[in-house]
Amino acid sequence: MTPDDIQQTINNKETAALIELLEDTHLPIESVKAIYFAFQHHKEIVGQVAMNLSRRTSVYERDKEYSDTMVLLLSDIATNPVDMSARWAVAKNPHTPVSVLKILAKDDVNLVRALVGANPATPGDILEHFFNDEKIVRDALSGNPNTPLKLLKILSGDSDKMVRMRLCENPAATKEILEILLEDTDADVAKAAEIHLGALL
Repeated sequence: MTPDDIQQTINNKETAALIELLEDTHLPIESVKAIYFAFQHHKEIVGQVAMNLSRRTSVYERDKEYSDTMVLLLSDIATNPVDMSARWAVAKNPHTPVSVLKILAKDDVNLVRALVGANPATPGDILEHFFNDEKIVRDALSGNPNTPLKLLKILSGDSDKMVRMRLCENPAATKEILEILLEDTDADVAKAAEIHLGALL
């Protein structure tokens, strides 16, 4: 579909066709923007735009797909009230600006806050506030490389095995933390600590 065809589909309000188009992560970001701003009060389209942005963004290749348009869309979706699940996609996107993450860090929905807590773009000062939050939010800190070291040390003694497992895989986990986890009573945690300690040495 050419940009003119997409614009015609927008003009004709062919929402089913637009939703199908948004499933394609190779759809030009400017076309995604045009669809979003034409239908920003349409719950299904807003959700599909958020998913498109999420699928085209990798936390492992954080520069990929970065653009001013991406940031504009993420910022607008974050405060769009029509679809709560769209905020989840924004909260976990590594291209979401810190100013937006600060807003989502105070979201009423604990899953949104937890996804902000797991987002590698979230700075340490925001993460520090999450330490006294609900368990689902606090647990997200164990895998985030920006979590302050003092908190990672405390999490190494957490009662939840999955928290300790994520901590083993956290690139910010120091030799000292991994040596603590090497003595973990759970064999899986101890093995994960051994693997990542080996990579450090």
